[in-house]
Amino acid sequence: MSQWSQVQQLEIKFLEQVDQFYDDNFPMEIRHLLAQWIESQDWEAASNNEAMATILLQNLLIQVDEQLDRVSQEKNLLLIHNLKRTRKLLQGKYHGNPMHIAVIISNCLREERRILAAASMPAQGPLEKSLQNSMVSERQRNVEHKVSAIKNSAQMTDQDVKYLEDLQEEFDFRYKTIQSLEQSDKNSALIKQEMLALQAMLNTLDYKRKEVLSKIGRVIHEIDMLMSNMLTEELLDWKRRQQIACIGGPLHGGLDQLQNCFTLLAESLFQVRRQLEKLDELLTSLTYDGDPIPVQRPQLMEKVNFLLYNLFRNSFVVERQPCMPTHPQRPMVLKTLIQFTVKLRLLIKLPELNYQIRVKATIDKNVSTVSNRRFVLCGTHVKAMNMDESANGSLSVEFRHLQPKEMKSSAGSKGNEGPHMVTEELHSISFETQACLYGLTINLETSSLPVVMISNVSQLPNAWASIIWYNLSTNDPQNLSFFNNPPAATLSQLLEVLSWQFSSYVGRGLNSEQLNMLAEKLMGQQVSYSDYQLSWAKFCKEHLPGKSFTFWVWLEAILDLIKKHILPLWIDGYVMGFVSKEKERILLKDKTPGTFLLRFSESNLGGITFTWVDQLENGEVTFHSVEPYNKGRLTALPFADILRDYKVIMADNVPENPLKYLYPDIPKDRAFGKHYSCQPNEVSKPSDGGVKGYVPSVFIPVSKILNDSTDPHSPSDLLPMSPSVYAVLREHLSPTAIETALSSPYSTD
Repeated sequence: MSQWSQVQQLEIKFLEQVDQFYDDNFPMEIRHLLAQWIESQDWEAASNNEAMATILLQNLLIQVDEQLDRVSQEKNLLLIHNLKRTRKLLQGKYHGNPMHIAVIISNCLREERRILAAASMPAQGPLEKSLQNSMVSERQRNVEHKVSAIKNSAQMTDQDVKYLEDLQEEFDFRYKTIQSLEQSDKNSALIKQEMLALQAMLNTLDYKRKEVLSKIGRVIHEIDMLMSNMLTEELLDWKRRQQIACIGGPLHGGLDQLQNCFTLLAESLFQVRRQLEKLDELLTSLTYDGDPIPVQRPQLMEKVNFLLYNLFRNSFVVERQPCMPTHPQRPMVLKTLIQFTVKLRLLIKLPELNYQIRVKATIDKNVSTVSNRRFVLCGTHVKAMNMDESANGSLSVEFRHLQPKEMKSSAGSKGNEGPHMVTEELHSISFETQACLYGLTINLETSSLPVVMISNVSQLPNAWASIIWYNLSTNDPQNLSFFNNPPAATLSQLLEVLSWQFSSYVGRGLNSEQLNMLAEKLMGQQVSYSDYQLSWAKFCKEHLPGKSFTFWVWLEAILDLIKKHILPLWIDGYVMGFVSKEKERILLKDKTPGTFLLRFSESNLGGITFTWVDQLENGEVTFHSVEPYNKGRLTALPFADILRDYKVIMADNVPENPLKYLYPDIPKDRAFGKHYSCQPNEVSKPSDGGVKGYVPSVFIPVSKILNDSTDPHSPSDLLPMSPSVYAVLREHLSPTAIETALSSPYSTD
C-alpha cells in the first residue's frame, strides 16, 4: 500500500494535520494524482543536488502533462483548469530554483511519515496532551465568537452614526431656515412652535451623541478585554505550539484562525476610528454647552490608536523559523556561509498594505550574547511583504538567501571557547518594519526563536541538543543567556521529545518499552520516572558510565544509522532497537531456537547487532550476539541481506544460518523478504562461469562459535566467498577442514 493510501485512511484529526502543510507551494491535488510516482523518487537527495532536482522538476511537469492529457479526454473541465493552473505555478515558481520544490516535497513526505507514526502510537505524551486539551479548543471558539460579536457591534454603531448624521443635517436645515427669516417673522406663534421642536431635536441629538459615544466606548472596551486576555493567550499558545513543532512535535495549526481574528479586530478598530472622525466632523458643524464629543472623543481616539498599535505589533510573527534547506529536520541551527530560509507574516490582512511594508533582517540587534562571537547577515536582507506568495493570500515575506557570516574578532577570543560553548551560544535574528495606514504610522519588530551558530557540520548534533533543551524547557522567546544556568527537564517530557526525534526524522516513534530503556540509561534503575528531573549536563555533556561518549551522542548516532542504513526495517517496526542485554535474554529464553531480535549497541556508536537463542543437546539455553555492525560494514552489504545470508560455523558442524524467527515468532523471510536486494544466492558451479571465466563473488557474513568457548559473543566478519566456491568447499572438505581454514592466520575471529 502506498504511503498516500495509508494517509487517506487516517482519522480526521490526523487528516487535518496533513491538510496544514499542503498549499500552492505543492498542491495536494498533485500529491494525490501522482502518489506512486512521487513516492518512488529520491526528493531528499535532490534537495542537495541541483542537477538532480532539475531533472526531477522536469519529470514532474511531464507527469502533470500526462495527467492533463488524460483528464482532457475525460472532459473534466474543473480538473483541467486546476491542472493547467498548477503546472503554470510549478514551472514559474521553481524554474530558477528546482532544489526548493525538492525540499518542499521531501518535507511533505517526511511529515506524512511522522503523522502515520504518531497515529500508530498508543497514547499521547504529556506535552502533546497539554497542547491539545479541551480548554484550549473552547477558548479558541470563544475568541472567534467574541470577535464576530465585536464586528457586528461596530457595524451596528455605523448605523447609529449615520442616523446621527442624518438627524443633525435635518436640524441644521431647519435651524438655518429659521435664522434666515426676518425678525418680525420670528415672533410668530408658528416660529415659536418650530423653535420648541428644534430644542427637542437638539435634546435628541445630545442623547444620540452620548449613546453613540457610549456604544463606541463599549466596543473599544470589548476589544481591549479580548486583546488583553484571550487573544494574547491564543497567540502565546500558538507560539508555544510552534516551539514544540520545531523540535519534532505535532504540526502547529491555528495561524489562519488567528489571522482571521486579528484582521476582524483591525477592521473593527479602523471602523471605530472612522466613526470618531465622523463625530469630529459633526462637532465642527454643531456644538453646544455640555456637548459630549469634545470631552470623550480625544480619549476614545487615543485608546483606539493604542489598541491598533498593540494589535499590529502582536500580529507581526515569524511563521516559519530559520532553517537550512539542507537540514530541514534541524531548524534554528545555522551554519556560517550556508543559506537559510525564514518566513514572516502579518496577521492583519488588509489589501492597502500589499507591497507597502518592507522588512529588514538583522542578527543580534541590541542584545548581548554569551560569547565574543559576532555575526552579520549576507544576502538579500530587505524585502517587501506581499499577498502573492502565500496560498491563502496572507501578507507575508520569505527570506531565502540569507547567510550568517562571522565577523573577525580579537586574537585569542576563540581559544577560550570549549567544544560545548559554541553549541550553547544563543543568537537572535530580528526583523523590523514600518506600517503606514490611514495616517497612522506603526513601527513593528519581531525576532526568531534563539538560534545556534555553527562553523562545522560536526557541531550539528550538539547544537540540535541545545535547541531541543531550550524549546522543551522554556516558552521565553528571547532568553539568550539560557545556558548560563540551564534548568533541569522533566524526564517524562524529555522522553516524549526523544520519541518525536525518531518519528520526525526516521518515520517511526518509540513505544513505551523502548522509552523505558532510554529512561534507565539516563537515570539507572528507578521505580517511576514521571517526576524525575534530568540535568542538561547528564543529557548532553557527561559521559555515560564506562563509556567515552554522552547519552545524546549515542542516540544521535543511532538516528543517523537508521536514516542511512536500516530505514525501511525501522519503519516496518522490525527493529526492537532499545533493549538491554538483560531484557533481551528474558524475552528470548522461552522462545523457539533460532528466534532473534535486533538491538542497538550500547558500547559502539551507531552500531546494530542481533541476538539469537539456541539450545544445546543437554537442554541448556544459550544466547549468541554478533559483533555490532556499523555504518562502514552496512555500506558494503545491506542489513537485510546480512540477516538472509548470515552463517555460523559450529565445531564439527557445517555452516548454517541460525536466524529463523524474528521475535516473537515472525518467519525471517516474511519479515525481511521485501527488503532483500536480490533473491537468495543460488549455489552455482565454477563451470557456470562469470565474466571472462571468473566466478561471481559476493560477501557472506560468517561467524565461528566453538563449543568450549566461554565467551557468548562472537565477532562477525564479511568474507569475500562466492556461493559456488562455498559449494565446492562443502563437496571436497570436511567441516573440520573448513574450521581449520577459518582459524588460519589469514582469517580473523
